Amino acid sequence: MARLELELDEIASGGHMRWKIGEVAVTKVVELEQELPLSGLLPLATEEALAAHQSWLMPDFIDDEGMTDLSIHAFLIESSGVRIIVDTCVGDRDMAGLPGFTGDPAFLKRLAAAGFPAESIDIVCCTHLHFDHVGWNTKREDGNWVPTFPNARYLFGRAEYEAWMAEPGGYAWNLPDTVAPVVEAGLVDLVDADHRVTSEVRFIPTPGHSPGHMSVLIESNGSRALITGDATHHPVQWAEIEWGMSGDWNGAQASDSRRQMRAEHGDTGTLILGTHYAAPSAGHIVSVEGEWEFHATHETTF
Repeated sequence: MARLELELDEIASGGHMRWKIGEVAVTKVVELEQELPLSGLLPLATEEALAAHQSWLMPDFIDDEGMTDLSIHAFLIESSGVRIIVDTCVGDRDMAGLPGFTGDPAFLKRLAAAGFPAESIDIVCCTHLHFDHVGWNTKREDGNWVPTFPNARYLFGRAEYEAWMAEPGGYAWNLPDTVAPVVEAGLVDLVDADHRVTSEVRFIPTPGHSPGHMSVLIESNGSRALITGDATHHPVQWAEIEWGMSGDWNGAQASDSRRQMRAEHGDTGTLILGTHYAAPSAGHIVSVEGEWEFHATHETTF
């Protein structure tokens, strides 16, 4: 792989992280983080089962009591003069029945502080339509929900959108205030799961967590990075492909997607950017003595 530069920036608003993949810049801006037992996220991640992976999971992704930090953040991509936000977090709403997942109204200020005021965004890419990935699609204005990014095109997976429209239950309960307003404003493009966003950025199909889930692949000057979306929620899933998340729509299909991603990106130098991985949020899938591990990235230059 070509040289990959990683630049970590700390800002007064709580910090953001920035990577450079070839000519493409990627910035992570956090909305919120929540500490929880990993087994609450991945039921098979029991204390006994995790023992085999502690050596590489600690201290970045788990503590000695099996606790982990779940991060809700957006990735901002600058590619070929286009500004893209990948997933828009929880948003300006109180998630009843989901303690700890109330959106942070200061998120838009943190975006602006990182150099991305809402008006500057050209494209919104939603990996899927669950509440914590579409929340800031809209904001409250005079009692109504209006598009947060008025100058952007919103890209939804066609299969994802059509699945939720055909069966508006479960996680789709939030669509009237996060999806419908941007559809009604004429800002939405329904795209195929392999849609190319720019010459350097494209979706790849990774279904299973949701019906039409997509991840985002960045390729520039011989370097490559993969934004996971919810194809994986925690780095241990690269070692334990079958450890599904309790909210997966189709667990077997989600495992198949992770297996294919690992086959394509393991031991290749691809930078993995986890959509729910807390800092350092990035690393590489590597094989060690016949077993798979995820090695976190801390260095500033590769």
